[in-house]
Amino acid sequence: MAAMTGKPTRVLLGVRGMTRDAGERVAQHLRSLPGVAQATPDEGQIEVHYDPSQHTVMDLVRAVRSQGFLAGML
Repeated sequence: MAAMTGKPTRVLLGVRGMTRDAGERVAQHLRSLPGVAQATPDEGQIEVHYDPSQHTVMDLVRAVRSQGFLAGML
């Protein structure tokens, strides 16, 4: 788990076309980012707990997009 410097924030991202298997890969990528404490995938969405002093929601969306999926905040 990455170290948190600020108060953890939770966001639910919708991810178009993401299956559970692909979700595990996307979650692993998100968890590799500093300040991301948790990323839990589900069919078509991913819940992310992160340090808002290190990332914005758009940073997280861009990270998901870098894995080949369209994403946005739910």
